[in-house]
Amino acid sequence: MKSLKENFKNAHILIIGSGIIGKFNALELSELGYKITIIDPDQHKNSSNAALGLLMGNMYQKRKGRSWDLRKQSIELWPQWLNFLRKLNNELYIAKPLIQLTNNEETFKKLEKFINENNDHDLKILDKESIIIKNINKAFQTRNIKGMISFKDGRINAISLLETLNTYLKNKKVDFLKDEIIKIRKFNKQWIAISKTKKEIKSDVIILCNSLNTIDLIDNVSHNIKLKPVLGQAIEICINDDEIDLLSLPKQFNINGKNIIPLSKNKLIIGSTDEYSTKPEENIFEKLTNFIDKKPNWLEKGIITKRWSGIRSRPEGEAAPIMKTLEDGLIVCTGFYKNGILLAPACSKWVAKVIKNYLS
Repeated sequence: MKSLKENFKNAHILIIGSGIIGKFNALELSELGYKITIIDPDQHKNSSNAALGLLMGNMYQKRKGRSWDLRKQSIELWPQWLNFLRKLNNELYIAKPLIQLTNNEETFKKLEKFINENNDHDLKILDKESIIIKNINKAFQTRNIKGMISFKDGRINAISLLETLNTYLKNKKVDFLKDEIIKIRKFNKQWIAISKTKKEIKSDVIILCNSLNTIDLIDNVSHNIKLKPVLGQAIEICINDDEIDLLSLPKQFNINGKNIIPLSKNKLIIGSTDEYSTKPEENIFEKLTNFIDKKPNWLEKGIITKRWSGIRSRPEGEAAPIMKTLEDGLIVCTGFYKNGILLAPACSKWVAKVIKNYLS
């Protein structure tokens, strides 16, 4: 019988999907010595390229169950992986803190209750007397925005992260194939993936990280996995108002579900993931800027200088994400909805454990 070390050395793992989850799985598994191939028809068009990189882990209000366990583990793992990846990109970091705001009194009361019940020193209420809240209320020309601040959560530059992972995987000689898998089957304890260009790729393990397309490659009658599309959208807005300095605002914050990232004195990003659709609506400016009762004048007159979107997948009938072994050597790791970047470390750790147990 082959030793575990020999199995590691000889095993070939095919990862279908090159988003943040596919790349993080490749990162974790290549560190263990496996031979890795990633296949994707166009890695520059997957949903990870539309991510804003907000890591909302510690402020997650449900402090029990699998969702919280995955968040908690990822919060602990992210600093370790950042130290590792900074060897390739010393500008990669998590900008902290992260702020969640609302002008709804009932929602604010829930935030207060959550913080009071958990006694977490890294979470604080921001009421109307806070200098942060005063600056935000002044900028948005309102009086009733309040919320909470998390000193553990923040934002990582998603594009920089993906580029750094690409550099690392290239150095580890991970194979990238620009093709689309249309069928998979098992033969003599190996998996055979057939591509659109009629290539046959043999592997010991297949990991499905290809979002909505996952269900096209499995027997859905047996496995009953259902995914629905969720559209993530973002716009970059330039303002022309000398009285407003956007850099007086926090580096990243959320108001009533809309993520806001000031880039310069007169430029900011607003993004959201909340539409069960596959095509952006024409009135994207109205949709993404309509998060308080009345827009301030500077925002009303803002000009879109860039817009982008990405399709994510959300499971139907079960919790996100889907992490399952469907058959020996066939793993599904998809359906992350809003939290792919946040949960990537914990999920790749789970995948590695499953594969080590299978090949031992």
